[in-house]
Amino acid sequence: MSRRYFGTDGIRGKVGEAPITPDKVLHLGYAAGSVLAKVHHSGDTRPGVLIGKDTRISGYMLESALEAGLSAAGVDVVLVGPMPTPAVAYLTRVLRLQAGIMISASHNPFPDNGIKFFSAAGQKLPDAVEVEIERLLEEPMHCQESARLGRARRMDDAAGRYIEFCKSTFPSTLDLKGLKLVVDCAHGATYHIAPLVFHELGAEVVAIGNAPNGVNINDHCGATHVKTLRDAVFEHDAHLGIALDGDGDRLMMVDAAGGIHDGDQLLYAIVKHRRAAGQMTGGVVGTAMTNLAVEKAFARQGIPFARARVGDRYVLEMMLERDWHWGGENSGHIICRDKHSTGDGIISALQVLAALVGEKTSLEEYTKEVKLYPQHLINVRMNGKMDLQQTPQIQEAVREAEAALKDSGRVLLRSSGTEPLIRVMVEGEDDHVVRHWAETIAGVVKACANPG
Repeated sequence: MSRRYFGTDGIRGKVGEAPITPDKVLHLGYAAGSVLAKVHHSGDTRPGVLIGKDTRISGYMLESALEAGLSAAGVDVVLVGPMPTPAVAYLTRVLRLQAGIMISASHNPFPDNGIKFFSAAGQKLPDAVEVEIERLLEEPMHCQESARLGRARRMDDAAGRYIEFCKSTFPSTLDLKGLKLVVDCAHGATYHIAPLVFHELGAEVVAIGNAPNGVNINDHCGATHVKTLRDAVFEHDAHLGIALDGDGDRLMMVDAAGGIHDGDQLLYAIVKHRRAAGQMTGGVVGTAMTNLAVEKAFARQGIPFARARVGDRYVLEMMLERDWHWGGENSGHIICRDKHSTGDGIISALQVLAALVGEKTSLEEYTKEVKLYPQHLINVRMNGKMDLQQTPQIQEAVREAEAALKDSGRVLLRSSGTEPLIRVMVEGEDDHVVRHWAETIAGVVKACANPG
C-alpha cells in the first residue's frame, strides 16, 4: 500500500511546509476523525481522541488545528498538553478512547514537527487505516451540523496518572534509595514527569534539560547528545545518568565511569535479568542495525534473536507476529510488551534499574560480556532513486567487503525512509578494517548515485 504522507512513524516535516501547516493539519484532523466515526458503532455516543504534544512552540498551533478538524468530524477531544509519546499510548488505552494523537518530531530539532497516531490498543495505526486517512486528505473537507460537532476538554491529572503507571512497572519489593541519578529530559515532554518518577521511587535526582522554552528541545541534550549527560554524571558524582529524547520514547544511559550504553546494551541488560528471574519466554527482536556482539551474546544464552527492518514500528510488528515480549533498536527505542504496548524511555530505564538493584551490581559490570563491535555509518546523498540490488559496481564492492570480514562482520546498505540518502554501515571486530570498507563502499555508492 503506497502512502504519500505517512512514514514509519506518522507524518513529519518542517513546520510551515506541507504537510505540517495549519490548513493541512486541520484537514488531517477531519480526515482522521471521519475514519474513526465511520468505524465507531456505539449508538449516539461520539468517538473520542486524546491529543498530547511535546514542548515545541509549534505544538500550540498544531494542537488547535487538530482539535478543530476532529470536532468538525464529530469527534470528542481530550487535551493533555505536554506529555510523552508513550503516555499518550497508555492514556488512550486506559480511557477506552478510539485513538490517541501525539504532536511531536521526536528527536528532531525544534523547527520540525509531526503527528503520530495510536490505536485504541495503544499501538501504531494499521496500514489500512493510514491509507484511508490519506484518501480523505485528497477529498474536500466538510463539517458536521452543529448538534453533531465534537466537544473538547482538558484532562488535568494526566501527568499524575502516567507517573503512577510508570512506577507500577518497577518491582514493589525494590526501591532506588542510595542511588544518585542524573536525568536528562532533553527539554522535552518528560521534563515534568521523569524526575518525579525516579525521585518517588527513592533516588536522589539531579534533573537537567528540564527547562523547555519552545525552541530548545533536543538542543545539545538528551538521548541524541549524550555528552551533556556524561559531563553531568561526572560533575555530580552520580551513579548513573539517564538520557531521554524530546518525546520520551528513547533511552540512553551513562555509567559512573562515563561509559555510554545504547539501546542494544540496555535491551540486553533487561533480557538478561528477565531470564535470570525465570520470566523469559520466546525471543528478542532487534533490527538490521543491532550490533552483532549483542546477537552473539543472546545466542550464547540460548535466546532466539530475529532482525526486523529499522524502525520501532517494524520491531513491534515482528514481536506481535511471534508473540515475543522484548525488542528494540540501538537508537534507544526499547519495547517491553510485558509492561507497555509501545517503546517507553522511562519504563525501559526502570527495567534496567530493577536489574541492577536486584542483582546489586553496576551497569558496566552487568553488561561487561557484551563488547560492541565497531560500526561505521556513512550517509551518501543521492539524486533521485537507485536500486542498490541492481547496481553491479555496488554489489561487487559489498561482496569484497563481506569476503574480507568473513563471519566477524556485516555490511548493510539501505535507503533512508525520510531523506534522499543511502546509508552505508559496516560492522566488524577491527575498527580500522571496518572504517576502510565503509569508506570504500560509500565511495562506490556516491559515484553510482551521482554520475558525472
